[in-house]
Amino acid sequence: IYLVAESKSAEPWPENATLYQQLKGEQILLSDNAASLAVQAFLQMCNLPIKVVCRANAEYMSPSGKVPFIHVGNQVVSELGPIVQFVKAKGHSLSDGLGEVQKAEMKAYMELVNNMLLTAELYLQWCDEATVGEITHSRYGSPYPWPLNHILAYQKQWEVKRKMKAIGWGKKTLDQVLEDVDQCCQALSQRLGTQPYFFNKQPTELDALVFGHLYTILTTQLTNDELSEKVKNYSNLLAFCRRIEQHYFEDRGKGRLS
Repeated sequence: IYLVAESKSAEPWPENATLYQQLKGEQILLSDNAASLAVQAFLQMCNLPIKVVCRANAEYMSPSGKVPFIHVGNQVVSELGPIVQFVKAKGHSLSDGLGEVQKAEMKAYMELVNNMLLTAELYLQWCDEATVGEITHSRYGSPYPWPLNHILAYQKQWEVKRKMKAIGWGKKTLDQVLEDVDQCCQALSQRLGTQPYFFNKQPTELDALVFGHLYTILTTQLTNDELSEKVKNYSNLLAFCRRIEQHYFEDRGKGRLS
């Protein structure tokens, strides 16, 4: 009865709802790609269609300066957390069936992913010299002419390095960062166990977030495979990524993601 009442109160979702991110082939970086995929997976899980639009200036179009952002009706909302709240206000939720303890646990694991995986991705992109030199600078500045491409890339690098210092990651080595990634994957693997999703049979926003990051790590070409190898150590996390890709992307005619 509760579900019926809830679905009646759900507002209609506009057909022209749009998600904006940077250019897929030549510009978007690992961390932004992961964030965008997490939001796409979340909306697929909610059964809410979204059209993905790639724009070179997506980061500057976003109200928070972060991607992805969605344009629904006359509203613009960026990042997974606020998008989950926005969608919930429209009557669609993946975590309403959880108890208070489970909701607190879900939030704790989402914070773990953001504090560990996202931070590790940013570290690798902007603080690891090999990655910065071979991948990050040229991709980040690719849509812009010289010297703007260099100026924007250095500006962003300075911003991220300042953030790393502030959270105590400034002096970390790449090996220490990879160890953090491994610990995060271990915790996720243990929590998932043999279940299809983190809270058994139905996915929540935690599943969307974990999928966005792990799938992107597994399918992004970096200067070496050290980051993806950390994820590949956990067979249940690999099966989890494949399950979501198949169920929410391939089976709905979206094709393979990679």
